Amino acid sequence: MKENDALQVAYDFLKARVPFAPDVAVVLGSGLGAFAESIDIATTVDYREIPGFPVSTVAGHKGRFVFGLCGGVKVAVMQGRIHFYEGYEMWQVVMPVRLLGLLGARAVVLTNAAGGIRQGLSVGDFLLLRDQISCFVPSPLIGPNPQALGPRFPDMSEVYDPALRRVIGQAADRMGIPLQEGVYVQLTGPNYETPAEIRMLAALGADAVGMSTACEAIAARHMGLRVAGVSCICNLAAGISPHPLSHQEVTDITRQRADDFVTLLASSVSALGEVI
Repeated sequence: MKENDALQVAYDFLKARVPFAPDVAVVLGSGLGAFAESIDIATTVDYREIPGFPVSTVAGHKGRFVFGLCGGVKVAVMQGRIHFYEGYEMWQVVMPVRLLGLLGARAVVLTNAAGGIRQGLSVGDFLLLRDQISCFVPSPLIGPNPQALGPRFPDMSEVYDPALRRVIGQAADRMGIPLQEGVYVQLTGPNYETPAEIRMLAALGADAVGMSTACEAIAARHMGLRVAGVSCICNLAAGISPHPLSHQEVTDITRQRADDFVTLLASSVSALGEVI
């Protein structure tokens, strides 16, 4: 199925099953799915139910949309995302974010589990994304450009919306949750990086590294959505970490930080309704 046809079919399917147009969309990364269980749920839709929709295959990604209320704000939550390394085309990877935009979301909060590069970052830290480096993965905008989605050459001067960042920073202060800020870089994965690659990324100005998010942010900005991003630092990157990296460490750390993460997201999303 072609990209535009697949998007339209999936949109028609979801539109008939979602009871409202969401104000805010939230994409939950590896091991961070607990937030979806914390909202006042109106309905859920498994990815497997949606015709032509890519299915998440990674442990820690439940693979469903959850629609409901968070502090009075109508939210659409992706409980698990699609990754480029799973073998999907890039347009399929960003298809969920585009669907959320078509359903009416005006802002999206992208979350992920990431490796810490910058000196001073510790395992378990939350990192508010200020900017990103996406040139190591294919742009989701390559190919024909449907004008209904956005312009051919979208500006990316401020991928991560300053006003949304302020809201999340203020929520962290209110909740007493330490929050750092930095630049995120997406690589393809699924292998972790070598120490030499981490030194290169540090020289380029990256503070954290992962295998998602940046492509979704580009697709969202292309559609005019306002974007925020938060990483949970789940390991120190290769050459910095004193031991080999593993996905088990990622899920262990996100489980340990789940309560604070849910608290931060819930407070942030509730406040976002006032600025979007």
